[in-house]
Amino acid sequence: MDETTVESWEACLAKIKEIEEFRANLFDQKSTYISGLLYRGQGNTKWPLNTTLERYSGEDLSVESYYRKAAVTKAQIETLTDKTWNIPTFPEFRKWLAKADMFMKEKLPGYEYMIYLRHHGFPSPLLDWTRSPFVAAYFAFNNIPPAADHVALYVFLEQVGEGKSHEGSKPLISSLGPYVTTHSRHWLQQSQYSICTIKKGGDLYYSSHEDVFFEGTPSQDILWKINIPAQESIKALYDLDKMNINAFSLFGSEESLMETVALREFHLRKCFP
Repeated sequence: MDETTVESWEACLAKIKEIEEFRANLFDQKSTYISGLLYRGQGNTKWPLNTTLERYSGEDLSVESYYRKAAVTKAQIETLTDKTWNIPTFPEFRKWLAKADMFMKEKLPGYEYMIYLRHHGFPSPLLDWTRSPFVAAYFAFNNIPPAADHVALYVFLEQVGEGKSHEGSKPLISSLGPYVTTHSRHWLQQSQYSICTIKKGGDLYYSSHEDVFFEGTPSQDILWKINIPAQESIKALYDLDKMNINAFSLFGSEESLMETVALREFHLRKCFP
C-alpha cells in the first residue's frame, strides 16, 4: 500500500490526478486489460479497511454460512417491506459453490439481494467502493468522529495489465460488477464492490482485504491511501455540494434532505457566504 499524508483538500485533488495519470499511462502502454480506479472514503484514517461483516462478527465466516444467514432473512424482509427477491435456494447455492473457484468470474448468486442488505445495514462481506473520487471524499469528510485528526481516501486498482494470479494458501480479492438491479443508492453513489476470499480446509471463507493490500504486490491489487486533515472538511464539503454531491443526492431520503439543508445553513453558508 502506498500511503501519503497531504496538507490540504487541494493537495488531495492533486494526488488523485497523479494516480489517474498513472492509470492512464498504463492504459496507453499496454494492450491488455487495465481495471478502472475505485475509491473509498473513511472518516478516520486509523480505521481499518474492513467490511461490515468483519466489524460485526469479528471472525472469518464461510461463504456457505453467510449465504444461509442472508437467505433465511428473506421471508422476514419480504413480509415487512414491499420488496421481493428471487435468489437461489440453499441447495442450488451449494451446487454453485462446489464448482466455484477463487476468482469469482461470475456474479455471486443472490448478488442483488446482498447489495440491498448491505445498503440497509445487514452485515456484509461486500466492501463498497465508488467510481467517483468525489463521492468517496464526501463519505470521508461527512460526520467525522471527534477524535479523528485525519480522514482517509483510498484508491484501488485491481488489474494493471498483467492478468491476475493467486497462490492457493493466500486470500484473493475479486471485484464485482456494477450492473445489477437493486437499491437506488447503488446507482446514486456509483457503487461497486469487492470481496476477499480464502480457502480453508477445502471450504471457501470470506477474509480480510487488508491481508492482500499489505502484501504490496506490484502486479495486482494496488492500493493508495491519502490522509487528509479533518479540518479541511468544510472546504471539501462546500466544493462537493457545488457539484451536487451531498447527503440528499447520494441517499434520496427526507432524512438526507434535512441533513443537506442543515449543513448548508449551519456550516457552509457561515463559512462561505
